[in-house]
Amino acid sequence: MRPNSLHAADLAHMVHQQTDLGAHANDGAVLIARGEGVHVWDTEGKQYIEAMAGLWCASLGFSEKRLADAAYRQLLALPYYHTFFQKGHVPSVRLAEKLTAVAPAGLNHAMFQCSGSEANDAAIKLAWYYHNVTGRPQKKKIIGRIRGYHGNTVATASLSGQPHMQADFDLPLGDRFLHISNPNYYRAGLPGETEEQFSARMAAKLQALIDREGADTIAAFFAEPVQGGGGAITPPRGYFEAIQPILKKAEILFVADEVICGFGRTGHYWGCETYGIQPDMLSCAKQLTAAYQPLSALLISDAIHAALLEGSKRNGSFGHGYTYGGHPVACAVALETLAIYEERDMVGHVQRVSPAFLEGLGALRDHPLVGDVRGVGLIAGVELMADKAAKEAFPASAKVGLLVQEKCHEAGLIVRAIGDRIAFTPPLIITAAEIGEMCARFRAGLDAAWAVLQERRLAAE
Repeated sequence: MRPNSLHAADLAHMVHQQTDLGAHANDGAVLIARGEGVHVWDTEGKQYIEAMAGLWCASLGFSEKRLADAAYRQLLALPYYHTFFQKGHVPSVRLAEKLTAVAPAGLNHAMFQCSGSEANDAAIKLAWYYHNVTGRPQKKKIIGRIRGYHGNTVATASLSGQPHMQADFDLPLGDRFLHISNPNYYRAGLPGETEEQFSARMAAKLQALIDREGADTIAAFFAEPVQGGGGAITPPRGYFEAIQPILKKAEILFVADEVICGFGRTGHYWGCETYGIQPDMLSCAKQLTAAYQPLSALLISDAIHAALLEGSKRNGSFGHGYTYGGHPVACAVALETLAIYEERDMVGHVQRVSPAFLEGLGALRDHPLVGDVRGVGLIAGVELMADKAAKEAFPASAKVGLLVQEKCHEAGLIVRAIGDRIAFTPPLIITAAEIGEMCARFRAGLDAAWAVLQERRLAAE
């Protein structure tokens, strides 16, 4: 590495997030220089298909000029204002109006933050606030799912079922965060058990947890319609139909984390539509601005909003907010993003190209490394197995997922290894032809990884 180079400066001064810092210190970073459509190029000129849309978020790709123009116009008109102390601005009002118009039924009020983490953190606070104001202050515990992902704040990392995000951070915080099973049917289903039977068993585990802890101590349940950070895990058939009545009977709020799934990712505007979820709160971010600006929203029910009004009367103010929450430039970009979704029928486009996406990845089940492929819309997870006939996983020490990710990178494809599961969430604008090239590059990455594993096996014999 050249001294005084950009890469040397990166190593010397930049702390990378969610990164193996030891490996990074040895290998350095890949620095991305530009993008166009579903492709990005690094500083060395190598082109990649970005099959993760960055971090599940660049829904309109990397060169949508309309969004840049929307930001520029708003920067000229009003580059910043807040929504504190009975002040506000036009873009935030218009965005709140638009979001609540397209939201699942009953979610008629919007709060703005800068990230999905902040939206879910706010949802945790509002769950506690709601129960305090409505006379049930003992309802404090929050239920998440193992391998669920809801953010990086102290509270949301405690809620998330991701061990690497808790180790040495003194998390989870306190005893308010509970976790139930990951609904990965392929991995956890019993021999001969149907998906519906598996869902019933997951629901029974939820009921047992509520019975053990006491319904009167539990405030809320959080779930992503499709578990993103857990590996793009789709729910088994009947899962949400089985658990929602349990939550309703126990008066436990359901928070739908649509940070990844919202705005067409699952083939419907919301993942809640895809899976018949009726939430009390819904968090969204990522595709809200197609990742061109940092913005998130928490959509809440009339009942929760009524509690905010009552609590504000009691306390003299609603004591919550973020300096940059509902930033006018971000809101203007979000409004333009939602307009593009409608004008170009992005949900319809996802439905049209989804078969090519799911069938293209599904065809790789014939590869010796691939045990299972599951997805919906334009999100999918590919399970890597040592012996798929016996459902035998690779040892964690082999880091096979990372090996496949590395070989895909060499083949010009950016994917995400989550353990030994490879996640795909390409930009929503991807075409059938680009999907074909994505799958071809993925097969090349799998082949290269398989060759390395065969060499390791021969060397060990």
